[in-house]
Amino acid sequence: MAKRFWGGALTAILAGALAACSGTSGDSEASDGVEITGEVNLYSSRHYDTDLALYDDFTRETGIRVNRIEAGADALIERIVSEGEFSPADLLVTVDAGRLWRAEEAGILSAAQSDVLTERLPEYLRHPDGLWFGLSTRARVIIYNKAAGEPQDLASYEDLTDAAYKGAICVRSSSNIYNISLLSSMIANNGAEAAKDWASGVVANFARPPQGNDSANIEAVASGECRISIVNSYYLARYAAEDAENPEVLEAIGVIFPNQETTGTHINISGAGVLQHAPNRENAIRFLEYLTEESAQQYFANGNNEYPAVLSVAASSAVEGLGEFKPDTLNAAEIGKGQAQAVRIYDQAGWN
Repeated sequence: MAKRFWGGALTAILAGALAACSGTSGDSEASDGVEITGEVNLYSSRHYDTDLALYDDFTRETGIRVNRIEAGADALIERIVSEGEFSPADLLVTVDAGRLWRAEEAGILSAAQSDVLTERLPEYLRHPDGLWFGLSTRARVIIYNKAAGEPQDLASYEDLTDAAYKGAICVRSSSNIYNISLLSSMIANNGAEAAKDWASGVVANFARPPQGNDSANIEAVASGECRISIVNSYYLARYAAEDAENPEVLEAIGVIFPNQETTGTHINISGAGVLQHAPNRENAIRFLEYLTEESAQQYFANGNNEYPAVLSVAASSAVEGLGEFKPDTLNAAEIGKGQAQAVRIYDQAGWN
């Protein structure tokens, strides 16, 4: 009896916290008069204003209120594990295959079946067992300083190890999840030994110790501090925005989509999975299906200049302006599996 009482009390407290963070009203009607007939509780590491408009549209369309708690992915995963069977969370929404893999390893995700999601999303953007579904993607591209000239014979990630680029490469730390996922994809595609050789070869060509985020490395290339870097596409698109503070940065760099003749350019995802103890499971699946509708895909992807996961939906003009490319269709679940090995390889190579 005591366990049941305290479990109910904890659920009520957590539900209240979700309602306090909700993007819609906690009353029986939303602000525009839509009758609320249900709810879905999100734990999300995304924090874009366009996502809020997306949630409001879903409520107007379905009458299902969207409650959300926002935090970093690792903190949310830890929280869900701690809440256990009393968690009010229905969906975990996060970025990067590595973080989805961490959620899978923590045992907090539950397989979801949906013909709608199967039809709309390509196989490589869906977990093989339905534990998560990709909602948008970003490409990890190579950039170079235009004033220094386009690097000759630089067409793949593997080419970055060429001695011709010694002292040319700026990049962020190996502890960053984007770099970990890139190397994990190389382990899956080429094997661990090739991945080790690649990491060591890139380290030998560093212009400076790894530092900064992708924006800092983009600006270092634009200024000529270094000649080459590896960055995510959505960081580049921000410099093309109408209100960008320094659009001249984008004019100073060239973009290469690597591995067009082999595996394709590495991509990563924003995705979501239904949670093991979701109290509103049907609403959670319905919300996932809604996120793959064309209008939602435009909101979800364009809010952060990403590529829609539904391939028939056009990306933002800023992202499309970077050029067309062939993506690597390695299933994102495989990217997750190699994370620990990728970290070890980076450490051994001295990529700090």
